[in-house]
Amino acid sequence: MSGQQLYWDSSYEIVLTLMAVYPDVDLEVLSLDKLNRWIVDLPNFADDPELVNDGILKDILREWYEEAGV
Repeated sequence: MSGQQLYWDSSYEIVLTLMAVYPDVDLEVLSLDKLNRWIVDLPNFADDPELVNDGILKDILREWYEEAGV
């Protein structure tokens, strides 16, 4: 896991960090609210939590699916 700061537009880096922190997550049942909390709680997340919207979260979740090969 890199120490680079994460912003909402760093979806690939966010996904890689989430995969390292939550390797056994069931993406089928992961809610957008929980995903949002997990991202904001990442130690290297540096963006404004208020800037998020469902589109951003869905993009991150889709990228996680693709990266995980689900």
